[in-house]
Amino acid sequence: MNQTKIGNYRWTICALLFFATTVNYLDRQVLSLLKPTLEEKFGWSNSDYADIAAVFQFTYAISMLFAGRFVDKLGTKWGYGIAIIVWSIGAIIHAYSITIGEGLVSVLTAFGFAAVPVSILGFMFSRAVLAIGEAGNFPAAIKATAEYHPKKERSFATGIFNSGANVGAILAPITVPWIASNWGWETAFEIVGAVGFIWLFFWLIFYES
Repeated sequence: MNQTKIGNYRWTICALLFFATTVNYLDRQVLSLLKPTLEEKFGWSNSDYADIAAVFQFTYAISMLFAGRFVDKLGTKWGYGIAIIVWSIGAIIHAYSITIGEGLVSVLTAFGFAAVPVSILGFMFSRAVLAIGEAGNFPAAIKATAEYHPKKERSFATGIFNSGANVGAILAPITVPWIASNWGWETAFEIVGAVGFIWLFFWLIFYES
């Protein structure tokens, strides 16, 4: 986009980055908020939950090493778009973790590996997919900020989109337990994950190189 056309349009992009970061942190909070429900349903110990959470942290850390390069190679529009597609799918498939876990246990057993409980393995897989996608958020948002904002206001724009992390952390405990209590824990994962696809629609329309 020509610099003369950017004008106040850059704040539209900044708003999209803010909402993406909000969704990013909203998605990752769902599991912890549903921890009591899931522990009761699947009989998890604190150690089991810690193992599931550790998979996210480990995968996220490793994925961050490559996320920036991925965004540079594909460009901001599609790099960011693919990242949110992956993490939204990762969020949604938590609802199907038992089915996923059953499939993975069958494969591992066929190859002679000791089987991990179905629910734990299924949630580990879902957390890993979520982490791979979410690792792309900050590299892509920073790149988009550099593309649209002059140097003198990049820190301000970065602060705005970063605040979405706190907004997501605030919204999650307000919305997730309510959704789960009314429609079930699976629906909580599905609805929150689907929000990312709504964001993607606007991103693909409004972002221009």
